[in-house]
Amino acid sequence: MRAALALVLALAAPPPGAAWEPGRAYVYLEGAPGAVLEDRVSLTNPGTEALTVEVKALPAPAPWIAFAADEVTIPARTRAEIPFTVTVPANTPPGEQTATITVSAGGRTEPIRVHLRVSGPKVAALTVEDVSFSGGLVHYTVVNRGNTPLSPRVSLRADGLFGAPVARRAHEVRPLPPAQRVALTERWDPPALDRVELRLDVTAAGGVHADATVTKTFLPWPALLLTLLLPVPWWVRVRRRSERAGG
Repeated sequence: MRAALALVLALAAPPPGAAWEPGRAYVYLEGAPGAVLEDRVSLTNPGTEALTVEVKALPAPAPWIAFAADEVTIPARTRAEIPFTVTVPANTPPGEQTATITVSAGGRTEPIRVHLRVSGPKVAALTVEDVSFSGGLVHYTVVNRGNTPLSPRVSLRADGLFGAPVARRAHEVRPLPPAQRVALTERWDPPALDRVELRLDVTAAGGVHADATVTKTFLPWPALLLTLLLPVPWWVRVRRRSERAGG
């Protein structure tokens, strides 16, 4: 994509007290994620001596903006053009982005604001993954599968064979940028004896919802082992009596 835009700067060797100003103080571009937008800065030196001009993108480094040359020397009474590209990262959410191009010459620096509108539909989506339970903690991962930042809210529900279901009030976790994930935990005290389904519900603005479950069986192993071992002494005594009676 090429925008028909030329930024003309009259960069003369000015007399004392005179000043040069950018011919245009703003750049407006629009493109979809993954697009490479092309433009140029046109510089004119109407003076009688060559002039060295330096261009930069801020904040430095600004990986979106790349110049064909960062510094050019413009002969007297000559116009020069410095092409540049704006590369929109593939994972950039739709909306407004800004940067600044600075043009420096003759001991002065002038800014040119770059306004980029990233086009495309906004997609909001979440998933809950890697759910497990150990040590009194429910472990899980929330993933932002869309292209817009989200502030997820998480609730936990425990539904067992014995007793009424237990639900935790939803609480908000940290904001999650697009294509990012966060590993989280929820503390939960398990019962001594039950088979429980733990369900995590994650919601966000705009009707976004995701859920995941994990099922765990809880048994009082010490008590069960004791119950199993109690008949052993009795069985040994009975066997010994039977052996003596048979002998």
